Amino acid sequence: MRTRSKSGFRQPLDRLNLHATLSLSEDPKSYKTALLDPNWAAAMQEEYSALTENNTWQLVPRPSNTNIVFGKWVFPQKFHSDGTLSRYKARWVCRGYSQQHGIDYDATFSPVVKPSTIRTVLSL
Repeated sequence: MRTRSKSGFRQPLDRLNLHATLSLSEDPKSYKTALLDPNWAAAMQEEYSALTENNTWQLVPRPSNTNIVFGKWVFPQKFHSDGTLSRYKARWVCRGYSQQHGIDYDATFSPVVKPSTIRTVLSL
């Protein structure tokens, strides 16, 4: 990366770039590489147990001639305000755009209320 100054072009200090690249570890890009690190494996187990305990979804046998909604693991790292690592966080993200209305789902719910409705209910 080059930045412009009035006297010409200059590059940022290399020692600062080296520190930034060494201090941050990369997020895993695949499920297999995440399983090799015990921190990411624990984060994935925590996410899976939260999904099953909250009855978000259930594992069932695949019925014939149905559409399967695929997903993938996303592995972001969470940091404190001072830049230190807070925790490893794993999320299962489904690809909802592959669902078909009437086949995979029947209705959607969006909890949206107009402010005028809230004022009317509160005035009663």
